[in-house]
Amino acid sequence: MIVSPRPTRACKRRRITYTLRRVADDLQFALVAFTTLLVVVDPLGVLPIFLALTVDRSEAERRTVLRRAVGIGFAVSLFFLVAGHRALAYLGVTVHAFAIAGGILLFATAMPMLFGHRPATQRAEPEERPDDPSGEPDIAIFPLAIPLLAGPGAITTVLLLTARSGGEPLKLAIVTAALAAVFGLTWLLLGAAGPWVLRRIGTTGIHVATRVLGILLAALAVQFVLNGATDYVRSLQLDAGS
Repeated sequence: MIVSPRPTRACKRRRITYTLRRVADDLQFALVAFTTLLVVVDPLGVLPIFLALTVDRSEAERRTVLRRAVGIGFAVSLFFLVAGHRALAYLGVTVHAFAIAGGILLFATAMPMLFGHRPATQRAEPEERPDDPSGEPDIAIFPLAIPLLAGPGAITTVLLLTARSGGEPLKLAIVTAALAAVFGLTWLLLGAAGPWVLRRIGTTGIHVATRVLGILLAALAVQFVLNGATDYVRSLQLDAGS
């Protein structure tokens, strides 16, 4: 009878260390995903716009508009999460190039926030607003869902995080959970806490928060560019070595 050798203490320690490193890496990825999406969606910045657009509507109508806007924004972002990586592969765009381009776009999104303005990727032109059959603009779709909640910045972030996940099911699930958490928090903030928050912190508080979020988004954008450039150089070195 052959008895398999029992694992040594050193082997057990290596397994524990490896598991802890994986858990720490997943937690860090989850934190980055949630923070980046929260900054890009920017529910605090959308709050005064939402209140201004729905000022003449009843509470029930405001809740309906908010529910549709958040649902559509989440669905659009989820679509790019699922199909974004395949779209990159079909177009022949490398992950490194997209990370650098996405970082530049996020940085361009952050700059207006530093000066208290809405980013160009989240502004709606009056002539672009579609009307519903009743003749009134459907603000739930435009501009609330697109581009305020699911604008180019949010879509770019989703694609960047999907590429960074490397196709790992756990990390893709983390991105999905972070996306759901951000849109859920947006729904709570704009719906239940919107008027209360606006009365408490006021317009000045929202402007301050927008600038702080802009600084954080700019730093994250630079990090995306650095990661993309570093990974590209590393891939060239691996190709040269092989």
